[in-house]
Amino acid sequence: MKKLPILTLAVAAALQTSSALAGDLVLGYMMAKSGPYVSLANTNEIAVDLAVEEINKKGGINGKMIKVVKFDTSGDPKQATTALRRFAQDDGVLGVIGPFSSSEVRTTFPVGEREGVAQMSMASSAPGLTKGFTYGFRNTTDEGKVIEEVFASIKAKNLPAATGASVFASDDVVSKSIGTAVIPEMFTKFNVALKGSVDFQYAAFDLSPQVAQIKQMAPDVVGLGSPPEGAVNLAKELKRQGVNTRIVGGTTIADPELPKRMAGAGETLTIGTTFFPEVNEKTRAFTAEFAKRATAAGLPRNEPNQFDASVYDIVYLYAEAMNNAKATGDAGKLKQEREAVRDALAKIRNLPLLEGAISFTDGDAVKPVYILEVKSGKWTLLDTRMPK
Repeated sequence: MKKLPILTLAVAAALQTSSALAGDLVLGYMMAKSGPYVSLANTNEIAVDLAVEEINKKGGINGKMIKVVKFDTSGDPKQATTALRRFAQDDGVLGVIGPFSSSEVRTTFPVGEREGVAQMSMASSAPGLTKGFTYGFRNTTDEGKVIEEVFASIKAKNLPAATGASVFASDDVVSKSIGTAVIPEMFTKFNVALKGSVDFQYAAFDLSPQVAQIKQMAPDVVGLGSPPEGAVNLAKELKRQGVNTRIVGGTTIADPELPKRMAGAGETLTIGTTFFPEVNEKTRAFTAEFAKRATAAGLPRNEPNQFDASVYDIVYLYAEAMNNAKATGDAGKLKQEREAVRDALAKIRNLPLLEGAISFTDGDAVKPVYILEVKSGKWTLLDTRMPK
């Protein structure tokens, strides 16, 4: 008997809500509640729903309520393309929240350009993915720019960084790009002598051979391209072999629970991220409400990460754009209003939101980068920088 595909709850909910009320301002939302990014993305829905609630309680936009239709892509580019076409052709959306990953963005941005509907990713950070697209946006900061600010901060604070090694997961696209291109470029720019490069498989648990190589190099810093799991395994093995070096990375390892997961390893690990819960009263209030909702939902993590903050701000960015575009949700004006929303997004400058003041340049967000350092098993704020 042929096995039929099983709809996720998110997809089922999306099908039930796909026919939004006439006159609603409809946004599509590509979730990654299953698949390889689930640990980072499964709480994003809480942030989206919270932002929509807040805006609608204040009267919505131009007297209209925001409605969101949802689709779980599982981080799969093919599913993301299916979601985008459905949003654009069937659901009458004015814009799309997502997709999550760089691999999804590579497939959906060309489709969105043909359909004439804006997309805004909350996590994709591979360099250059918005180039050539007028409807493609990312409320993320290019990984190269984030890591550049990390190194600029390390140099400004005169922390040891005369020599370095590049370490990366070779079977992950973004991680490999960081390890083979971004880190070597930053070493050159900031006069860090490259002692060598070491790669590993993303799923590898035993990194003792790689750390043995790093130990021989004795670098001041290790530039890391990896998802959080790779950072955990590397930090633990460095500690086990008695290697004292500063691990440096970007948003790919910006996990709020990373210090806890490293279990006493990873001291001085330094990263760049676009959200830190302790920046101000607004971030603290968001963090408290997020924690309440995540706990009530029984989720394993109740502290927001940068992707939760990013997707929350994406709702507000669309709200600002729909307001400035005087969007009505009229089906007869859909093409024109989608174009007006796109143009309004591109013109946003220094809009004060949760992550800080946000602007767009060539489709990518320009916003503060928070430089975090692990001290005594906790993330601490080392520096705040604004990319040029």
